[in-house]
Amino acid sequence: MSQVVAEPMEQVQVRQRGGKYLSFFLDEEEYGIEILRVREIIGLMPITQVPRTPPSIRGIINLRGKVIPVLDLRRRFRLPEVEATQQTCIIVVQSHEDVVGIVVDKVSEVLDIGAQDIDDAPAFGRDVETDYILGIGKYEGRVRLLLDIDRVLDFETFRGLSLPDAQGA
Repeated sequence: MSQVVAEPMEQVQVRQRGGKYLSFFLDEEEYGIEILRVREIIGLMPITQVPRTPPSIRGIINLRGKVIPVLDLRRRFRLPEVEATQQTCIIVVQSHEDVVGIVVDKVSEVLDIGAQDIDDAPAFGRDVETDYILGIGKYEGRVRLLLDIDRVLDFETFRGLSLPDAQGA
């Protein structure tokens, strides 16, 4: 009879983090999100502001008849605002059943990062929130902050937005 040996939970979690990531920049820092969560990348377009939304929500866009909320990742991470450039774009991502756009400074490339090259986020103390970091990816001698897009978006923020399709808008 063969005996099944259970792997420690940390090893299982690390194995699941390996895969393809879309990398992008905010300032000089490079981040990554799971490529399977990315629906498309579009150029920056006019964004309609929605009153009484949190500061990190830039507003909404009409993308081929569907109204999509747009989050400014710089604001979400409390980075200084900068002027948009030709490289500034919106990454449209899927999180749970919702589709959301995130504004980034520029998209870099798709990386294939093995599970063995992803470390846990370091602890900075109780007062520093890092639960949105899926891990630290090491690739070609550089590190990228790999984001847990569900936690970054914090969907409690979006629950109050009623976003019907924008037929004819």
